[in-house]
Amino acid sequence: MECTPRSSVLDMSMATVAGGSMSVAQLAARVGVRPDTIRYYERSGLIPPAPRTAGDHRRYGEDSVDRLQFIRGAQRLGLRLRDIADLLSVRDTGTYPCEPAEELLRQRIEEIDAELARLTSLRGDLVRMVDALPGIDCPDPVPGTWCPPNLRR
Repeated sequence: MECTPRSSVLDMSMATVAGGSMSVAQLAARVGVRPDTIRYYERSGLIPPAPRTAGDHRRYGEDSVDRLQFIRGAQRLGLRLRDIADLLSVRDTGTYPCEPAEELLRQRIEEIDAELARLTSLRGDLVRMVDALPGIDCPDPVPGTWCPPNLRR
């Protein structure tokens, strides 16, 4: 995630009203998400409510593209939406979100390390199970069980 200064929330909302030229479908196509995703993000507060036309259609500006790209980039890193919302709230103040981002990314690294350890252990268990199989002369199991006939109880 890049650390660049952002304008104030007021400046961003004014830009949206002034430059709101994209429909939800156009914005979705441009960013690579479904229109329903954008509506969900709006309901969740991840993106501000879009100005509406007289026909009640949402209109989005370039700031929405930037915001959605930020959200998607954070999701690719495995951050949860609540964490992304926290980063966006810092970003919206016009300050750098680097410090909270660093903490979230370090937490995510720890989660990944734990998952790798779990998967490594699981892989070891599977390898031991495969190595313990009898091989080509494996008898057919008893119907309804995994045990070969000679190991039935």
